[in-house]
Amino acid sequence: MRTETEATRRIELPAVTASLHTAARKLFVYPPYRFLLLVVGAPVTLAAWIVYVYRRKTGPYASELAKTRLELAASGYKEELRSEIAEQWLRKHRFFGQQVNRQKLNRQVEQEAEARFQAAILERTEQKLQQAEQKRLSFADTFQSLIGHPVFLLVSVLPGLPMYLLLLLFSNPYLKYIVERLVMSVFVIFGVAVIVFTILYLSPFNPAANILGETATAEQIAAFNRMYGLDQPYLVQLWDNIKGIFTFDLGKSYSGNEEITSAIARKFPLTLTLTVISLLLAVAIALPIGIISAVKRNSFFDYAFMFIALIGLSIPNFWQGLVFILTFAIKLHWLPASYNPQNWLSIIMPVIVLGTGLTAAVARMTRSSTLEVLHEDYILTAKAKGLSQRQVLLRHGVRNAIIPILTVIGLQFGALLGGSSVTEKVFNMSGIGSYIVDMQFIPDIPSIMGGVVYTAITISLVNVAVDILYAFFDPRIRTKLKQD
Repeated sequence: MRTETEATRRIELPAVTASLHTAARKLFVYPPYRFLLLVVGAPVTLAAWIVYVYRRKTGPYASELAKTRLELAASGYKEELRSEIAEQWLRKHRFFGQQVNRQKLNRQVEQEAEARFQAAILERTEQKLQQAEQKRLSFADTFQSLIGHPVFLLVSVLPGLPMYLLLLLFSNPYLKYIVERLVMSVFVIFGVAVIVFTILYLSPFNPAANILGETATAEQIAAFNRMYGLDQPYLVQLWDNIKGIFTFDLGKSYSGNEEITSAIARKFPLTLTLTVISLLLAVAIALPIGIISAVKRNSFFDYAFMFIALIGLSIPNFWQGLVFILTFAIKLHWLPASYNPQNWLSIIMPVIVLGTGLTAAVARMTRSSTLEVLHEDYILTAKAKGLSQRQVLLRHGVRNAIIPILTVIGLQFGALLGGSSVTEKVFNMSGIGSYIVDMQFIPDIPSIMGGVVYTAITISLVNVAVDILYAFFDPRIRTKLKQD
């Protein structure tokens, strides 16, 4: 009857309070989320704790606890414990031949008897409550019941606004999924920043000596290090660089006295544009090729496409770029040999060179993934229902084969963005890749940190987008999100 009353009351709650109650119940299952929830809602947590303590002292559990205590005390259970424990200690002293100190022995017996007596009270109280189909009151139950009460929500909405926003955010499984991926990306970016700085800090290169030259005196090197903070301890330098990354204030580069943030802002869009165009072109070519190869397995088209893809995977980018320059720029005069932002034709060769490996990788993955799906039972069922081959392929085949393809695309995007430096050097492009390579030989720590970390941020965001696409294409992931 009590369970039915609680269920009816919850159904009658407004939609917002019911949603908050459900979200709180789910978050309390996981310790990190529970800790975060209690911290951001500290005022509400304190109020819930006061209510919890009051209910424990005045509720059924407290009265049952007091009743059990009186029953055990009246039955002489504590005296039995004292006698039993005292006998055990005496036997132990006799066995080891130790002298008995009565005062110390009585104190030890009393402490152990009291601990066992309290444990017995709790155990018997729990047994009585279980027999009566009641549950011991916990702070989690109190907190969740208060969150689901409309009056408490209205009173605590202002002091607990961050907590309620967190609950509303996590009440939507898709928003929760996105936020978790974003938070994970933040930790990844922070880890990348720490690792990159540590490697540069331990590097044998000396920025002051490299820039000032061999004729620099010790005083000049010391002044240079003091100017750029290189004489500070490891943790101080690490904090300054991480703070500069997140505040977009990395200071000036060691060489050229150039604002690092401005330099990265000029160079990064070029690398990103080159990568995105290469990615889109590669996907547009690779997906149809992979699907056709899977449908026409062991045909001439399959062997030809996969042979070309294998060649594309085997050719180094720098060699392919040099061949393109010699052929299409110097010999045929069709395209410019180096990049010129005023001439859109100059980006054609870099895009093809950068996208060749991605095209081959995506095409091979598309073929193998589609082949695996085409032999599933639901494909045979779809054919038996009379669907055309095109409908079966696009609606059931490719849609179910897209998950590993998306994984490869996400990973290859990071490889493209991070590995574009070679292509940029070959075609004389002033992008972030060549910028990081140039600064590495100094090494200009803030410049390298900024370039690498901002690149890592972009790659992390792309991988978050790939994770979101997983949920869009795979209904099993959506179902699991709703169940969590």
